[in-house]
Amino acid sequence: MTQHTNSTNKNLRRYMRYLHNKIGFFIVGLVIIYSLSGMLQTYRDTDLLKREVSHEMQLATKLTESQLGPSLKLRNFKVTKTEGSTLFFKEGTYNSETGMTKYVTKEWPSWIVPFSELHKTASKSAGHYFTTLFGIAMLFMSISAFWMFKPGTKLFSSGVYLTVAGIIAAVVLLLIR
Repeated sequence: MTQHTNSTNKNLRRYMRYLHNKIGFFIVGLVIIYSLSGMLQTYRDTDLLKREVSHEMQLATKLTESQLGPSLKLRNFKVTKTEGSTLFFKEGTYNSETGMTKYVTKEWPSWIVPFSELHKTASKSAGHYFTTLFGIAMLFMSISAFWMFKPGTKLFSSGVYLTVAGIIAAVVLLLIR
């Protein structure tokens, strides 16, 4: 009976190593893109890699401050002063009589935007199947790593210790937020 169990464990470990290897190589490019876009998302509230973009648009006339902010889709919108019919805000101006608005935003170049949007895929998007499968593949890679080394060896034990350390680090990160 132990011969059959050892043979089954050996075959399972061999199969898991095979899948880990093949799936790992397949997702290398995806991991690179997701890690870079994830780092970019971390600094989205800074001007990292952003450039100034001028906007000029015609809005409705006589908008109030509470209507103007949502119309422009600017975060933390606040009118700083008013002179006659012109409202001044950090990013630009709005003429309440003509509706003409001029303002400047800082945005990533257009080629970066699709990469940064990967982390914000909504369930209604066609891409959500892909991001879900990628998440499953990453989960598989994490779990299948335990079949890379024979239990009881130094490499396996150190892997378990590092896993526990990673879990503790994640919990600490969640607690300090």
